[in-house]
Amino acid sequence: MIAQRMPLAASHYEDELAQLGNSYAVACAADIDALKLAIASASECSMIGVGSGGSFTVAALLCSLHEAYTGRVSRPSTPLEIICSPALASSSPVFLVSAEGKNPDIVEALERARRFSSRTIHVLTNRYNSPLMEHVRTLPGVRAYVFELGKKDGYLATNSLLLDAVLVARAYGELDGLLEPIPANIEALRVGDQSVEEWLAAAQPFIAEAVQRGALTIVYSPLLRPIAIDLESKLSEGALLHTQLADLRSYAHGRHLWLAQRPQDCAVLALVEPSLGALWEGMRSKFPPDIPTLSLSLCGADPVQLITGLVAQMHLVAAVGRRLSMDPGRPNVPTYGREIHYANLHDVIPLPQAIAPSEEQSKYEVLGAHWPSLRSHGTVSRAAKAFSESILAQRFRAIVFDYDGTLCSSQSKDGPPPSDVIDHLVRLARAGVVVGIASGRGGSIQTCLQDVLPGDVLPRIRLGLYNGGWIAGADNVPKASLETSEFLSHVTRIVARLKSMGVPILSHRATPPYQVSVRFREGIATDAMWFVIADALRQAGLDLSTMVRSKHSVDILAQNVSKSALVANIIQQDKVDPYQILTMGDQGAWPGNDAALLEHRFSLSVDMPSRRLDRGWKLAPAEKRDVDATLWYLARLRIDDGAFRIDLSDRGESRRDP
Repeated sequence: MIAQRMPLAASHYEDELAQLGNSYAVACAADIDALKLAIASASECSMIGVGSGGSFTVAALLCSLHEAYTGRVSRPSTPLEIICSPALASSSPVFLVSAEGKNPDIVEALERARRFSSRTIHVLTNRYNSPLMEHVRTLPGVRAYVFELGKKDGYLATNSLLLDAVLVARAYGELDGLLEPIPANIEALRVGDQSVEEWLAAAQPFIAEAVQRGALTIVYSPLLRPIAIDLESKLSEGALLHTQLADLRSYAHGRHLWLAQRPQDCAVLALVEPSLGALWEGMRSKFPPDIPTLSLSLCGADPVQLITGLVAQMHLVAAVGRRLSMDPGRPNVPTYGREIHYANLHDVIPLPQAIAPSEEQSKYEVLGAHWPSLRSHGTVSRAAKAFSESILAQRFRAIVFDYDGTLCSSQSKDGPPPSDVIDHLVRLARAGVVVGIASGRGGSIQTCLQDVLPGDVLPRIRLGLYNGGWIAGADNVPKASLETSEFLSHVTRIVARLKSMGVPILSHRATPPYQVSVRFREGIATDAMWFVIADALRQAGLDLSTMVRSKHSVDILAQNVSKSALVANIIQQDKVDPYQILTMGDQGAWPGNDAALLEHRFSLSVDMPSRRLDRGWKLAPAEKRDVDATLWYLARLRIDDGAFRIDLSDRGESRRDP
């Protein structure tokens, strides 16, 4: 028995559809500023959207809109695609979508995407408490956008799908400048000149024919692919109709033979918008007359029309279910179905073999030695081995850290390091190790550290603020200098002019005689904006060699200002041999603002290594980045009598070990 019989009363699925208006309203009222920033940050890149079932529809919608608005080819993927080919996540922003965050596929996809990607991983979900969110909280570089769904969704995830789809549609519409990208209520959605209810009523004879034949062919405009994907998913997952899916031209390349050889199995639904309306009508006019056809003709492929199509096909599924006396929202799921759904993918799908050790791979990446470049594995392998042996054999008396992206997460707002980092700093300082912190920030760091460090430790921490321009103990409050700098004043005027022209500069601050710091709107990549600022300075005849960038700002430094000044200060003031100082930072390749710091002979990267082969390596595991990599290193410092060594004897640890 394959059909679930039910009384004439409304099905569970139809009850879910009755809640769509409320879910739609919630999505229209939600604060999506953070989601918009995430999408804006990916505007210069292709995107990977990841999801299963209804969440795959949202991933497809996200990618379709991204292509439409940015012109960047984007790819909706299933979690299994990311699990088997995590390199897909290596160079494109990844957006994982999961309504409840419970399925093991999306959790494993998150783990592998984080391991292989150097970019932020984004998660769109509808539950704060879920296995997925538990993993989000333990992984670095993952941002979650949680929009709670008040009522638990059903088997086919209709309300969570609509909620997330409207959020995504709103985000792209508003980023494009539309203050009200979709109507305020669901009743205003129109299929051509009809309401959804009117279109559905007119479709009843076609639905009866399709149900009788047991199969449906869906042909669609590529611009409406997310609608087609969701309709096929619901009809298949509800075991309602056998479904064939093809765009209008793929269908013309041989799939039409079903009409000639198995006409009794064919009913054709076309999802079209104005650009392909004539193509569809020409095709339909040539079909055998006994083949039932129906058009879902939308007025376009903008966010409003895509949401309209999703809502319309959800109601179509309900009508098919009622004809079959089946409830698409509450099927009898067999035991084996649950067992295969909850398979432990981590245990049964091995990680892809790395083409090189992670420390070598990171060097190749920063050197631009991408495929199909021939890589000199011998040269790099020997350099990696030599560096590892030398740093493991060295005894250190001092350590100098970068701040943002190393001791605390890279952020546009000021904040202290996490408590476990503070514990390590206290341990080092109290053991007599000289501890330095170099940062492009100013007095805000001193304030943050003053709030979290014990009173006896604060004076033992050496600060090199304003990129090493101001050096003192952490118990000293930086004071404004009375010095001026014509160079920095000229830079400030240029930056102000760029901002007035529309360059997305959030703020700029001159701190003479040290630097001018330029921050951009949240989500704007500084690697691209560095060139905009640099070109403007070049046109003015200014020196570009002092320009550096972090993940959140571009800093233009005065001559002789450098984070390496803090290293020099420790050498001179504390009489420490240069080879007994270890430096650590996240942006080790110029124009990264830790390039000078990682030019030191013994230096470690927590993210982007130096381009030099004799220093600035990232020895932490590939999946450890930023603060997580720092903690990984700190846990392996063996302190003894005011000095320490590095012990990496457990580098073969499992990826899920702390």
